[in-house]
Amino acid sequence: MAKSGRNIQYCNFCGKPHTEAGPFMEGDPSGDHPPLSKAYICIECAGLCHDCLEREQDKRRATPASRLGKIPSPRELYEYLAEYVIGQESAKRSLSVQVSNHYRRLFDNEEQGKSNPYIDDPVLRDVMIEKANVIILGPTGCGKTLLARSLATKLDVPFAIGDATTLTEAGYVGEDVENLLLKLLHNADFDVERAQQGIIYIDEIDKVGKTSGNVSITRDVSGEGVQQSLLKMIEGTIANVPPQGGRKHPEQQYIKIDTTDILFIVGGAFVGLEDIVGKRLNRKQMGFGANHAVQEKDAERNELLQMATHDDLIEYGIIPELAGRLPVLAALQELSVDDLVEVLTEPKNALLLQQRKQMAYHKIGLEFSEGAIREIAETAKKSGTGARALRSVVEGFMEDVFFDPPSNARGKDFVITEEVVRGEKGLFDDLKSEAA
Repeated sequence: MAKSGRNIQYCNFCGKPHTEAGPFMEGDPSGDHPPLSKAYICIECAGLCHDCLEREQDKRRATPASRLGKIPSPRELYEYLAEYVIGQESAKRSLSVQVSNHYRRLFDNEEQGKSNPYIDDPVLRDVMIEKANVIILGPTGCGKTLLARSLATKLDVPFAIGDATTLTEAGYVGEDVENLLLKLLHNADFDVERAQQGIIYIDEIDKVGKTSGNVSITRDVSGEGVQQSLLKMIEGTIANVPPQGGRKHPEQQYIKIDTTDILFIVGGAFVGLEDIVGKRLNRKQMGFGANHAVQEKDAERNELLQMATHDDLIEYGIIPELAGRLPVLAALQELSVDDLVEVLTEPKNALLLQQRKQMAYHKIGLEFSEGAIREIAETAKKSGTGARALRSVVEGFMEDVFFDPPSNARGKDFVITEEVVRGEKGLFDDLKSEAA
């Protein structure tokens, strides 16, 4: 620790002597306390302390509305989502409306005291708008996580993704539900006020469905128990969040977070939910026989998921209390080959554009023929994992392209064809044969 001696004062913060740091501010302990050595702080450290305290006061004075800035309209959110998510028009409209209304609710709650003849209506003055959490249904690789992440990016609010399959009831091996809030707090740089206006996306919620046919005498701590633990958090409560995660450190000070204004979006593939919907609608011939085309199967599955209700979710295994706290239901459709073609080319961060940029680092121009793009989409479609399969297909044939491009390829343009995608031909074969 810096101290004073031999008529030279040292800053107690940075340790520099006054000969280097300039004039000091001196603190003289009161005579009512035990004898203490004098404390010194240099001008530079005093300025840094002042700036830190000012920032902290600004955070405390800031209102949710001022932190969020201008709340985008549902149309603006929809147009932003359309730049990154292909298809899923119904889900994009529903999410845009609900998310915009949710953050408008935070803004308007602070504006009630200002001049607004509509809010000043005695009937509306004391009305508190409740949040509407969202549940997203859809097969794997259809864009559930991308929708939630894109919304958080547009709004510039903290965002956290959790996996329901890793959660258990408190006291059992696994993650507690409070760890979801801890992830949100990390992404908000431990700014509690900002974290309380964030978005949490809980994936694989269908994997914690209640098993009605369970004959085990043990507790369902990773199924129905998880749903029970999520109830109060999703509805709104003061949660105690352990900063180090879990309860293995009982001496740690818990951080209190109010989840009332946190928007929860949960999603899951809900495999087999279409069977429940078809049974309810008395549609026994659902088109999943061997004689039906893949397109017909997808179309019928998409149609049935669009007609899913909360009662169908309850029959699937979601407890009624949790279903009631997720009033907005958005169903996503399985992506067709044409949709996958658009996913490859249309979004701002399209996968093929990423590959072209990677090759541009090597000063090599790269294009994809229409046949190659179609071949990639059809190969990915066969895997049954939606848009997630596109990257694995592309990385499969691009590995040879990136591994050893010939030196004489720099400054030239190349076109990837369906033969290159299928592995029947190398991209640089013609160039290598000329060099030989």
